[in-house]
Amino acid sequence: QVQLVESGGGLVQAGGSLRLSCAASGLTFGSYAMGWYRQAPGKERELVARISSGGSTDYVDSVKGRFTISRDNAKNTVYLQMDSLKPDDAAVYYCAAGVRGKYYYWGQGTLVTVSS
Repeated sequence: QVQLVESGGGLVQAGGSLRLSCAASGLTFGSYAMGWYRQAPGKERELVARISSGGSTDYVDSVKGRFTISRDNAKNTVYLQMDSLKPDDAAVYYCAAGVRGKYYYWGQGTLVTVSS
């Protein structure tokens, strides 16, 4: 049974930082691309960052230069370092695992709140 468990969300002031973690189990972690999505109230879910099985990364324009995705295959964990947070970054953040551009497994989400 595949499980993705996010942690690290919380309340932070604008300009602050948070580090999200997503621990995976039940899959060959190193073989999967991993993504971080977010969904704010009333908005569609969007892909924020992704990292391939080989370590290549990609970001949505709104977070480039502020967010960093990384993975530790030895720990079956993917991270999202979020710096210079803005109120627009507030959302529920989800991690996802997939292959060939399609995400099959999802975590339950972790809430990020950014106060102005």
